[in-house]
Amino acid sequence: MSRYPHLLAPLDLGHITLPNRVLMGSMHTGLEETRDWNRVAEFYAARARGGVGLMVTGGMAPNAEGGVFPGAAGLFTPEDIANHKRVTDRVHTAGGLIAMQILHAGRYAYGPNCVAPSAIKSPISPFKPTELNEDGIEKQISDIVTAATRAQEAGYDGVEVMGSEGYFLNQFLVTHTNRREDRWGGSYENRMQLPVEVVRRVREAVGPDFIVIYRLSMIDLIPNGSTWEEVVQLAKAIEAAGASILNTGIGWHEARIPTIATSVPRKAFAWVTQKLMGEVSIPVITSNRINTPEVAEEVLSEGCADMVSMARPFLADADFVAKAAAGRAQTIAPCIACNQACLDHTFSGKLTSCLVNPRACHETELSWSATETPKRVAIVGAGPAGLATAMVAAERGHKVALFDKAPEIGGQLNMAKMVPGKEEFHGLVAWFETMMEEHSVDLRLNTEADAATLIDFDEVIIATGVLPRDPEIMGQTGPNVLSYIDVLRGGAHVGNRVAIVGAGGIGFDVAEYLAHEGESPTEVPELWRKEWGVRDPEDVRGGVAPEGPQPVAPAREITLLQRKAEKLGKRLGKTTGWIHRASLQMKNVRMLGGVNYEKIDARGLWVSYGEERERLELIEADTIVLCAGQIPLRDVADALIAKGKPAHIIGGADVAAELDAKRAIDQGVRLAAQI
Repeated sequence: MSRYPHLLAPLDLGHITLPNRVLMGSMHTGLEETRDWNRVAEFYAARARGGVGLMVTGGMAPNAEGGVFPGAAGLFTPEDIANHKRVTDRVHTAGGLIAMQILHAGRYAYGPNCVAPSAIKSPISPFKPTELNEDGIEKQISDIVTAATRAQEAGYDGVEVMGSEGYFLNQFLVTHTNRREDRWGGSYENRMQLPVEVVRRVREAVGPDFIVIYRLSMIDLIPNGSTWEEVVQLAKAIEAAGASILNTGIGWHEARIPTIATSVPRKAFAWVTQKLMGEVSIPVITSNRINTPEVAEEVLSEGCADMVSMARPFLADADFVAKAAAGRAQTIAPCIACNQACLDHTFSGKLTSCLVNPRACHETELSWSATETPKRVAIVGAGPAGLATAMVAAERGHKVALFDKAPEIGGQLNMAKMVPGKEEFHGLVAWFETMMEEHSVDLRLNTEADAATLIDFDEVIIATGVLPRDPEIMGQTGPNVLSYIDVLRGGAHVGNRVAIVGAGGIGFDVAEYLAHEGESPTEVPELWRKEWGVRDPEDVRGGVAPEGPQPVAPAREITLLQRKAEKLGKRLGKTTGWIHRASLQMKNVRMLGGVNYEKIDARGLWVSYGEERERLELIEADTIVLCAGQIPLRDVADALIAKGKPAHIIGGADVAAELDAKRAIDQGVRLAAQI
């Protein structure tokens, strides 16, 4: 019997039966904008072959003004339809089903021609939208319907109408963005008319034998958002208008509450979807931070939903469902919700990929097959770069020996997993352990490889990582000074007052680690909701606590410092930096930029400000933690070069830039694919 009877059960939609309860949720990857339709088709076909029940594409614009950015992809011409048909044909040949998401961005459209119910600028866009008149509203409805019929012509099995996350249809629903006084504004009955009319006319246009999903915002997480009564009222009206399925949307993009980052608990919002169960008779999908078959099965078995939506887990592993069905869940590459190669790329105008799986969205140009000339490959360093290289090289048939002087694999991932909010890194290290065993990698831990050990291998790869940079502060050898390694590896005593030298990603991690004591909120959903001010929308409009966030008191008094005269955390992840800053602010962490480190003594850290080194100040501290950057660790590489033995240098040993696992894994995979 399957370990996942609910997850793998079919779902009858009337005119069609889905093979399981797994939806690959919509993600904007940027693939469609490349116009390389073979590449687009292969991305989706790989997931179809991997067994997902139904896929939803990234959002396709219904018209120019509704695109998330100028030039956003959509079905505007016969050529567009023909190109999308290449995608649907490939998916169907692979045995899959695929729906196209129709996304009208409204005031979130990043361009001067954006439109909205009212001329109210979004806090995440510089463009003030034009308020639509009656003819303008009719045009938007008509364009969305046309997009649906073109999707049907292109061979899609359905469409998803995007009505959540603060996009166009969502904007009509709440007084936060809809100040109209005509028939499209005022009472809730008026404000909800637009999404209902859109679904009604889409269903009328596509007929009964076509999937129509409506993405409904079930908790807005903004002031003046929808009440739960309004959510239920809309859900029933959308069902009556002809929707096949209701999908869950969580939070607007402008909300100041995280919803999909790694610090958000697993299945953090399944309870919201569960409240809708029984209110409608069509299937209901839940979403957000569901990343393993076990979590998905739990959500379904507890009656939280009829189906689960997982998006980024299918970037991490296209074969997620097939592996679960085959009893090989331990080999599923885990989505750690880091955002680094997916959302950070999307919001930076780059092509989406995945930290854990660099092949995501690169299926046609990054691939590998069994080698015809197996080699003896030595890899020094069992951090992310070395592990990724070992995994792919061994999979291809090379005989791989992986050396590390530590007693365990993972390298600096083992420090990341100690930080509250980064518990997913435990799963990443465990997966690498599984894959080393799966591909028979010769693990040589507690072993310090030297040039003599490596000289006879056919290929040598140096992935030894980094060393902490020496900040050269007078007094830094004192007993009250620690390295971030001393702290995150555990065991070192840290006082109640702490000064952290360096505010890069590691500095922020150390601050987060030291500010917490006891259980991590990421592991205790009730604690996390209180910390971020999330309430039941049945009690509070929009689900935002009027009293605001209520974090646990900080464990220490912390000052975080940097030399750069800029906002601390400015260079953190584009979609997660604000979360880290807000989290530390809630813990009363003092943040100082533009400082010079003058000296350390028994009282703490002395700093001055600016190029003129003005205003000498003592930061009183019991412990000073050094997080002043890294330098490559490449002594083994240098020794090999001295002996005339060529070596590949990857990861931190190549370029020391924070703890960049994304770059390290990508380098390792690409190198292993070429050996």
